Amino acid sequence: MEKALIIGVSGGIGDAMSAALTARGIAVTGVSRSGDGLDVTDEASVHRVLGPLAGPFDLIFVATGALEIDGAEPEKNLRSVTARAMMDQFMLNCVGPSLAMKHAIRLMPRDRRCVFAALSARVGSIGDNGFGGWYSYRTAKAALNQMIHTGAIELARTHRHAICVALHPGTVRTSFTEKYLGRHPAVPAPEAAANLLAVLDGLSPEHTGQFLDWQGKPVPW
Repeated sequence: MEKALIIGVSGGIGDAMSAALTARGIAVTGVSRSGDGLDVTDEASVHRVLGPLAGPFDLIFVATGALEIDGAEPEKNLRSVTARAMMDQFMLNCVGPSLAMKHAIRLMPRDRRCVFAALSARVGSIGDNGFGGWYSYRTAKAALNQMIHTGAIELARTHRHAICVALHPGTVRTSFTEKYLGRHPAVPAPEAAANLLAVLDGLSPEHTGQFLDWQGKPVPW
């Protein structure tokens, strides 16, 4: 039986991914802040939660992150930028998945296809930024994309069947986004999970290190 590990399983997309994978007959292990006290920004916490896991896992999916932290909303202009908000965003949206990747490598098989995927966001694209604003969140996601791309290079040296990607799920209707949807079309979390799984199904080692959207199309760095 295939096995999957979802880090951030209590969130909207994490929970939907767990349900979709379970429906496929895949054995899912899920960890989260609410269920396991996992703080992805604290390496001791990451080690405590991931350390006892045995694996190997065919899929490791990181669904952690936040758009608003401690009431700090996405900035509309440079006057709103603060060091605290930038550091909070960087810790949760870049450092957290990076630590998860560091501690998850040992849980990935070397003899067969496996995937490490982390949720990113199109607004983290430097090349596809025509609107500005949202400085801290954009910057943190851009940094995450660099970590995924760089980690994929190292991972390929020891796990030649592995695939390591950053994924943009589209605009998903969850508590994460409800304040910011406006008139933007959004899909429910189960639909977003189905879209992401379809992308993951089609990946091969040639795709490792890429930044892809919910349709499997490359997103500019």
